[in-house]
Amino acid sequence: MLNSFLARIALIAACFALPARPPADLTAANSRKVAPDFALNDSKGISIKLSSFKGRVVLLDFWGTYCEVCTVEVPWYVEFQGKYKERGLSVVGVSVGDDWASVNSFVEAKKVNYPIVIGDWGLAKQFGVDNGLPVTLLIDRDGRIADLNLGMVNKKTFEHEIQFLLKENAPKRFSK
Repeated sequence: MLNSFLARIALIAACFALPARPPADLTAANSRKVAPDFALNDSKGISIKLSSFKGRVVLLDFWGTYCEVCTVEVPWYVEFQGKYKERGLSVVGVSVGDDWASVNSFVEAKKVNYPIVIGDWGLAKQFGVDNGLPVTLLIDRDGRIADLNLGMVNKKTFEHEIQFLLKENAPKRFSK
C-alpha cells in the first residue's frame, strides 16, 4: 500500500517535471522574426515605444472602436493586463482609423488599463495587418513575434499562449 502511494506521488511529480510544450499556434522560438519598432504618443503625449518593452511579453492589439469584434476582445485584454502584469505581460493597443475623441470615450467606458496609441494602416501593414481588424500579436521577451492572430482570438487558447510565453525565458523575478 505504501509502495502504491509512493508510486502515485512519483507519477504526479514526473508530470510536473516534464517540459511544457508550446501551444501549436506559437512560432518556434528559433523561427521568430523581430517585431518592427515604433514610437507613438498616447492621448497624454507620452511616447510609447515598442522596443522599450523588451524583457516583457507584449500583447500588441491592432483594433478600432468601429470594429465589433474588437470591442469584445478589449475587455479580455484588460483582464489579461490585470492578471499577468506582475509576471511580465504588457498589453499595448494600436487604434487604426480612429480619432482621439472616439478612442478616449471608448477607453473610459471600457476602463482600459493599458496604453493605447493611434497608428495608421502603414504601421499596421508592417505587422501583417492588411485590411481587417482585429489583429493581435504576441511578442516574446526578446522582441520577436511569437504569434499573429487575424480576427477574434479564442480567449482560452490565447491565455494559454500568454502563460507559456511568460514562463519562456522568464527572469527569476517573474517566474511563478
